[in-house]
Amino acid sequence: MNDSTQALAHFAATLSVDAIPESVIRRTEDLFLDWLGSALAGKDSRPVEAIARFATSMGPASGPSEILIHRRGTSPLVAAQVNAAASHVAEQDDVHNGSVFHPATIVFPAALAVAQAIGASGRELLTASVAGYEVGIRVGEFLGRSHYRIFHTTGTAGTFAAAAAVGHLLKLTPDQMRHAFGSAGTQSAGLWEFLRDAADSKQLHTAHAAGAGLTAAYLARDGFTGARHILDGPQGLAAGTSTDADARRLDDGLGTRWTLAETSFKFHAACRHTHPAADALQQVLREHRLAAGDIRAITAHVHQAAIDVLGPVVDPQTVHQSKFSMGTVLGLITVQGHAGLAEFDTHWRAEPVRAIHDKVSMRLDAEVDAAYPARWIGKVGVETTDGRRFEGKVLEPKGDPGNTLTRREIEHKALALACYRGAASTEEMQRVIARVWSLADAPSIAHFFAQH
Repeated sequence: MNDSTQALAHFAATLSVDAIPESVIRRTEDLFLDWLGSALAGKDSRPVEAIARFATSMGPASGPSEILIHRRGTSPLVAAQVNAAASHVAEQDDVHNGSVFHPATIVFPAALAVAQAIGASGRELLTASVAGYEVGIRVGEFLGRSHYRIFHTTGTAGTFAAAAAVGHLLKLTPDQMRHAFGSAGTQSAGLWEFLRDAADSKQLHTAHAAGAGLTAAYLARDGFTGARHILDGPQGLAAGTSTDADARRLDDGLGTRWTLAETSFKFHAACRHTHPAADALQQVLREHRLAAGDIRAITAHVHQAAIDVLGPVVDPQTVHQSKFSMGTVLGLITVQGHAGLAEFDTHWRAEPVRAIHDKVSMRLDAEVDAAYPARWIGKVGVETTDGRRFEGKVLEPKGDPGNTLTRREIEHKALALACYRGAASTEEMQRVIARVWSLADAPSIAHFFAQH
């Protein structure tokens, strides 16, 4: 065992805003607005509302921390859990390629809830969020590909991300932060088996991770101890859940490599593993002017993790499960031209989409698999009804750092997400957007929406 865990804890506890490049602060604001839109899009989602009913029944009827979809205050723990669940159901929250981890849906719910509770400034919220991203992403990279095959890394590494963000806001010492990591890691959870049954577990993963990390940080502040080698100990997280863990990834470039800036926005409203093929298919359809009636077969050339995650979803039974179906996503791309929230809600079971679904197959591709997870290459082969064959290839899907969204595109996306189920009006979101772009200057973080 080395002591990378201590280096990570020291970094999370002592990070100062002055040490963070201005470009990373701006990127954090971008990611925060992107997340806020996703959280609002969770309004009226059945699994989200179930988690919200449970959490609020266990917590106070009022409090300093904001449940975004309900416009009410409660405790930091309850708000973090509900906002985390809400922001992971539309499948539009961000993702870090190398760790295959969705940081925003864990980090921001926990950090925002605590910032509102303790009266933290906008700069403190942004700094704590950077700490959460940097820790969670590195833990995800450390756990490796073998972990992700069985475990939902957002649920497992996410506990550390939330603990780091909250611990930073609570001004934990490096030693307290390490104890918080120990308590976070022993609560890590999240298994992919839910996809086979179209179960609701994915939103529970994020709610639990945000709440568990928050709990771990508060307990550490009160002197509660956790395992010092929770990550790489002989009975630690890697020993139980990974065969390719690499402790060097835990403190890789701390303070110089800003993994938050490597994080990608999600353009399509579906599992990120479908995005590279979706972009490549759009390229083929556009360049060769093909329509749904022209398609005989589509082959998506993918990495192994795409097969592991998407492969079990053969016949999707719910809208959410269909977002993990390569056939459905490529069917929507072919028939509707886009795989957004409205397209999924209205057309995921439509006969033309189902017809394309049945023509889609996935094939393990050596080039794509070798590049993953650092790069998510999109490759498709398309055969037409008249015997022509076309290939599409995309090196960086839309939303990746090298093909990122502009602030105008982020605003448009956040606005569409907020209005999706009426969680906020256009006028309200325009005010929220202006607040987010000036977050660094906020002396404290007030509620974003008036309480009912």
